[in-house]
Amino acid sequence: MSLIRRSNVFDPFSLDLWDPFEGFPFGSGGSNSLFPSFPRTSSETAAFAGARIDWKETPEAHVFKADVPGLKKEEVKVEVEDGNILQISGERNKEQEEKTDTWHRVERSSGRFLRRFRLPENAKTEQIRAAMENGVLTVTVPKEDVKKPEVKSIQISG
Repeated sequence: MSLIRRSNVFDPFSLDLWDPFEGFPFGSGGSNSLFPSFPRTSSETAAFAGARIDWKETPEAHVFKADVPGLKKEEVKVEVEDGNILQISGERNKEQEEKTDTWHRVERSSGRFLRRFRLPENAKTEQIRAAMENGVLTVTVPKEDVKKPEVKSIQISG
């Protein structure tokens, strides 16, 4: 049994992004491209695809938990766009290189990440709260109270 993770373009959870225009002069990335800010290398892709986020629904709220180790709260943004799109973004800067340093391994990713979620209609977007503790960002989106339909009994005559 092999433990090597293989790339699969059909895997919805894969961080590997297929670029059908790679190698073309108008492709997505590079200095001669129309889209120079899109990541090209696999480490940039992993950073761009970004933070792992869990979304659970409780009776009172939708709760999002994002792993953002090493980031300060000032380096992360939580926004609501168009009234119902929750956007979580941030940037991890590369460590400064000294000319005298010799690097033996670089595994930590750097770069920007961006995740967007369409909130359901019962979300109270004006009451969203966010907190960060031990490298975990928790965003709580309260839900509207479910109004039970009022049932009125009608007496039958006759």
